[in-house]
Parts: sequence; structure tokens; C-alpha cells
Amino acid sequence: MEIVHLGNPVLREKSLPVPEVNDEIRSMIAEMFDLMIEAQGVGLAAPQVGKLLRLFVVIADDDVRRVFINPQIIATSQNLVPYEEGCLSIPKVYENIMRPEKITVNALNEKGKPFTLEADGLLARIIQHEYDHLEGMVFIDRGDPDFKKKTEESFERREKRRQEKAMQKQHKQQRIAAKKAKQDSEC
Repeated sequence: MEIVHLGNPVLREKSLPVPEVNDEIRSMIAEMFDLMIEAQGVGLAAPQVGKLLRLFVVIADDDVRRVFINPQIIATSQNLVPYEEGCLSIPKVYENIMRPEKITVNALNEKGKPFTLEADGLLARIIQHEYDHLEGMVFIDRGDPDFKKKTEESFERREKRRQEKAMQKQHKQQRIAAKKAKQDSEC
């Protein structure tokens, strides 16, 4: 499992509900927590690991591991507050984003049990940020349009270079294999 970056189309698609909370989903949740912690993040949504499922994991400033399966934000406060956000799928990019200070969310936990959570502060912000991923949005969509355009263009160039390097590596491996096969047949 690895984190996908801006430019990967999965980040722009709306996720589908998790049909059943089973061992496969729980295993995915455990992997997501490990990956998020390793990457020093505070939240990670399934689309960020290439899975179009309505699921995300969070560890906020209280160090409690929280799982949100098929979440629905059912209430938000009128008071909007700014905060500099970043994202594991858009590394080294930060922008001040306005979001509601408080929210109420309904979801299922990793056991498939429904719960309702009222959150504020950093936890509310992380939940909203991760929820956006389930809707095919990233945080720069909520910020300055010029900043978004420049960021997307930069990541498109990076993705193109990454694909070119992967193609070059594949061609090199094919040439080496062909050369070896030719040498083996001459023996």
C-alpha cells in the first residue's frame, strides 16, 4: 500500500460506500494507520491509497485512533476559521483554508457499529479534510484558485516525469533481458 499523489485520477473521483465491514476492511484500516503514522500524517482517506471507498482514519492531537466508515457530516457551525493545511497526497504544499469550527458526523467504526461524534478544533478540521477526499476533492480546491492551478501544474509535470522514468526503466530492463536471451542462445 502506498500514498497516491495529486495528478492520480483516483483523487478526483467520488468514493463508494463500504458495503460490509469485514476482516478485509479491518486489515486495510490497520495498513492505513501504519502508513499514515510512518508518513507523519494525522489523517488518511481510502482514495489516498488508491481505494474508492468511503473510509478514513484519523489520529488527532489527543492520540486517539479513530475510524470513519461511510461517514456523513450532518451539521456544521456557522463560524469559519482559517488553518494552514497540508496533505500526504500533496507533499510539501500548505495553504490557509477556511472551514467550519465545529461539526457533527455520523459513521461506522471498525466493528461496523454506528456512532455520532461532535468535534471541534483540529479534529473537526481533519475530519472535514478527509471527508473531502471521499468526495473527490483536495484541500487546494477550497483555497486560492491561482495557487490551486500552479500546484496542479507542478504535480502534473512531476507525474509526467515519474511516468517517463518508469517507462525508461522498463525499456532498459527489456533491452537487458533481450541481450541476455541472445547471449544464452549463442552458448
